[in-house]
Amino acid sequence: MNKKIILSVSGILAIILLFWLGKTTEPKKEAAMPKPAVEAKSFDIQLFINAETEKLPLSARNRNKSLLDSLQFSKDLTSKIKLNSALADFWKDYARQADIYAFYLSEASKLENSEKNLTFAAQIFLSELRHENDEAKLAWKSEMAIALFEQAIKLNPNNDTLRIGLGSSYVFGRGRSGDPQQTMKGIQELLGVVRRDSTNWEAQLVLGIGGYISGQYDKAILRLKKVAENQPQNLEAVAFLADAYAASGDANSAIDWYEKSKKIANDAGYTKEVDNRIKLLRQRK
Repeated sequence: MNKKIILSVSGILAIILLFWLGKTTEPKKEAAMPKPAVEAKSFDIQLFINAETEKLPLSARNRNKSLLDSLQFSKDLTSKIKLNSALADFWKDYARQADIYAFYLSEASKLENSEKNLTFAAQIFLSELRHENDEAKLAWKSEMAIALFEQAIKLNPNNDTLRIGLGSSYVFGRGRSGDPQQTMKGIQELLGVVRRDSTNWEAQLVLGIGGYISGQYDKAILRLKKVAENQPQNLEAVAFLADAYAASGDANSAIDWYEKSKKIANDAGYTKEVDNRIKLLRQRK
């Protein structure tokens, strides 16, 4: 019997984000081979906006239409930026639709071409795609994040934070679609950062996660252990390190790090999920 326990990518993200999102996912009992790259389902943001608009009350639909009409006929760049920003605020504050808010915010930032605002919009998409389980939306959010980070990097090529964001967008976005080449694109961006600064723990963390996702468990363990040792309260590093040990077949080390992650999270739901994983590991020792 295979003693390794390898969690699916969605399961990994669930256990890492459980403390914040309250989601649980059962681990797979058998090793999962990397999925062949497949064409992701298409997500059309305009069709999505149209569908969500139909759900709004009449007064809100009229407000939205007024803004869109003004944007359509606007020829002034400053006005276009302001109108896209107004649409973003509308969908955030009134309609409370995060995806549409992020879309219009990104449209405004692209027109403005400000490093600060491009980075802000890109980070929103990166944050969202990390726990996006819809395949089509994941592909769209990945494309949006990558495009925004790339535009910001053109303005400031030496900004390591932007490079980490771009690399992370590949690892947590396109890489999760099952194409290892996309994960490697992200890893290459991140390697450039750690070559300049080996103590950039944010880059080392995502490199470790990327190593895990791509099945390079030994490399993942080396990087994640360094992060966990230097940032002992970093729940993401500790939990992924436990996952990497579990995937490599080292049940004892995995259990030790899972136990440490429970103390950091200090959350009953998280503890219950991790205890289930520890139980499975012990059964397969």
